[in-house]
Amino acid sequence: MNPVYLVCLIAVVIVAIFLILLIILHAPKAEGMGGIGGSAVMFSGKRDADAGLDRVTWIVTTVFMLLCLVLGFGFVRP
Repeated sequence: MNPVYLVCLIAVVIVAIFLILLIILHAPKAEGMGGIGGSAVMFSGKRDADAGLDRVTWIVTTVFMLLCLVLGFGFVRP
């Protein structure tokens, strides 16, 4: 088996587990009936911790997608 393929495969598994943990850490966004008109956003601001967690989640998601594309389209052969 190609060592680069094996490293990419292991990286996908590690990144996937990390992404699951990041998603679990997010605060629930349930706004109830106030979410329909957008009035719930008026009284609650986004904290810095949530913004940082969102940024890290998007970065890890992008890395996961790129690794899946590399493996899926056969850029690295087994």
